Amino acid sequence: MSSSIKIESVVKEKNKMGECPVWEEREKALVYVDINSQKVCRWNAVTNKVQSVSVDARVGSVALRQCGGYVMALGTRFAFLDWDTQSVTTVLELEQDKPNNRFNDGKVDPKGRFFAGTMAEETAPGVRARRQGALYTLYPDCSVVKQLDQVDISNGLDWSLDHRTFFHIDSLMYAVHAFSYDVHTGKIACPKLVYRLEKEEQMPDGMCIDTEGKLWVACIDGGRVIRLDPETGKRIQTVTLPTSRITSCCFGGKDYSEMYVTSAYDGLDEMALAKEPQAGEIFKITGLGVKGIPQNFYAA
Repeated sequence: MSSSIKIESVVKEKNKMGECPVWEEREKALVYVDINSQKVCRWNAVTNKVQSVSVDARVGSVALRQCGGYVMALGTRFAFLDWDTQSVTTVLELEQDKPNNRFNDGKVDPKGRFFAGTMAEETAPGVRARRQGALYTLYPDCSVVKQLDQVDISNGLDWSLDHRTFFHIDSLMYAVHAFSYDVHTGKIACPKLVYRLEKEEQMPDGMCIDTEGKLWVACIDGGRVIRLDPETGKRIQTVTLPTSRITSCCFGGKDYSEMYVTSAYDGLDEMALAKEPQAGEIFKITGLGVKGIPQNFYAA
């Protein structure tokens, strides 16, 4: 790890399951969700204050809308959130035949479509129905296409800089895959393995891309983010964080040179929590020497 890298906790309000950080330039804020607290949160980098909106289901992901406010995937539905009025408008209900399913990670593609995937919740500790999830795309006209089926835990996702490749993580495959991606239609095809995680890296969770086209993957229970070269399939950097349940990452700040990393305290017992007092906090990493790219807006 480079000696110029600095890690600081910027959001001390602990999240049960902090996820899906999104830098919102227009608000100078980091938007994120606490899935298990059923909240969408916004940390203002200027005032250092956190605001939140409670919703009626576990919210897996949030993204920016072109017209203001947010699009989100919560429970098994897509919805819009008006931050000022705190009103939630359902766009579409999915998977009503799967009561144990919920949406997980999501992100907007280069043409303003919102990709988000589902997963089965555990029915008991460590017990989960397999391959119940799917990956969906919500188009700007509010139509939905199912892109992938038989997914375990649909997770981190992003697009290559040339918009020809879609990267996706199904956490229980312990791997990152690349798909061919048609920017005009939004369709994906032909999955190929990019990287299989090593044992100590544990399970891949959220993911983002930098301006050099390299992928950053948050390793839940691995206490780190790793940087991958999708061309060679090699890990090129590891940044270790002060807590084990590292869930996702995004670039932000005025020139997108800061990385924001979410974490969780759910899943840690009392002994682990005593050893990890910063579990559930949000960290800012500076000095990486690389920048990210602005988030795309849902085009409606």
